[in-house]
Order: sequence, then structure tokens, then C-alpha cells
Amino acid sequence: MINSKELITYTQHLSLLFVEDHDELRENTTEILKNFFHYVDSSPNGKDALVKYKQHHEQHSKYYDIVISDIQMPKLNGVELTKAIYAANPLQTIIVLSAHDESKYLLALVNIGIEYFIKKPIDYQEFLEVLLNTSKKIHNATPYTSQDTTKIQLNDAYAFDTKNNYLVHNKNVIYLTKYEILFMQLLCKHIGKIYSNEDIVSHYHLNGENINAANIRKLVSKLRKKLPQKTIESVYGVGYRLLTSNNI
Repeated sequence: MINSKELITYTQHLSLLFVEDHDELRENTTEILKNFFHYVDSSPNGKDALVKYKQHHEQHSKYYDIVISDIQMPKLNGVELTKAIYAANPLQTIIVLSAHDESKYLLALVNIGIEYFIKKPIDYQEFLEVLLNTSKKIHNATPYTSQDTTKIQLNDAYAFDTKNNYLVHNKNVIYLTKYEILFMQLLCKHIGKIYSNEDIVSHYHLNGENINAANIRKLVSKLRKKLPQKTIESVYGVGYRLLTSNNI
């Protein structure tokens, strides 16, 4: 029997997206999940779920901590949804609901990285146990160690992980958009070096993306809201450079 207090200890700060096309099951399970998780969204199909997934990231600058999805759904099934989510965020934790007659899909899901399956009809004790184990794993995960050479320490509280391309604030992950990642990758090549608009445009072009001077200014403005103050310096008429606590 799962101890609810123990579960809440690990889930109370987490967000979750529940995807299920059966209305009654979705509504009932969503209400149960709201007793444990800080934030819960639900979707009736994979297409709607993918839209909400991207919108959540745009609004909160992070992805859902956990996604739970059925396999058989209209518009976009669970396998297709999982592939699309992993394309956007390879680190996403996904739990799949699987009926007994859906075994043909399981190998495909295992091959793309799914770790957790829950059988339907749902045994809620088993369901809560999987949620506990999953949430513990998220809680205990450390994005980097003190000896990690893949991080750029911006100040005492912030770092940029150059391997996984996200910010870390006191061990909390802050996910960036693709354009923000490309910008940080360029500035981190040589910390303190000033990169002109031409350098930035060329960098994006080499990575298959287009950007102009106006969009660079907008990008910098949005990115600064996620970074410590004075991390990105604008050098008037020249360009931008990255400053860390060591060279501010």
C-alpha cells in the first residue's frame, strides 16, 4: 500500500500531462493526480497533447516533469506522440498506458527509450507505485556534478550545461528554446569574446536556421530573463559577449 504522504513528498513540486481519449477515465484519473502533483494538464488525443506540451514550455520555460500517455488514440497515437516529444526533449520522462492487446506497440516504445509501462485497466495501487518510483528518480537526479567539465559556471547559482544544452539554477533545470541554445553555444565557445551580428547570423546559418538583427535583439531580451543579471553584455555598435562571475 502506497503511503500518500511519501508520494506527495516527491510529487508536490512536479508538473504532469495526462493523455487519454476515454473521457471518464481521463477525468477521474486527472482528479486523482491533482491530489499529488503541483500542476496537472490533460488531453483527449495525441495531437492536442503535443500542442499543450509545446505551449507549456513556451509559457513556463520548462517541459512537464512527467507525461503519461495512452497508446491507442485518435489523430496521433501514443507511439507517434512519444517520438514527437523525444524529438523536442530527449530527457522527457514518459509513462505509457498499455492494454493487453497492444503488445505489438511495446517493442517500438522500448526501442525509443520508454522505461515505464502501466497495464490497462489501471490498478491504481500499481499506478501510484510507478508514480512514486518515477518521481523519486526525478527528485534524485542531479543534472551535473561538481567535477562536470561540460558546464559553464555563470555565477554561484547558475550554470549552462554544454552537453545537454540547458541552464541549471541551484540544480533545477531551465530548458531553452532552440534559438536560445544556439546563441548560448556560440557565446560559450570563447567566454568574453564579442560576437557581432554577422558572426551570429553566420552561426545560425551553419546550423540551418535564419535570424536577423531585429530578431537577435528580441532573442537576447528574452534570454536575459532566464539568466543572471549582466551575463550577456551588449557592446554598442559591436555585438554581444558572455560574462561569468570570473570575468564580470
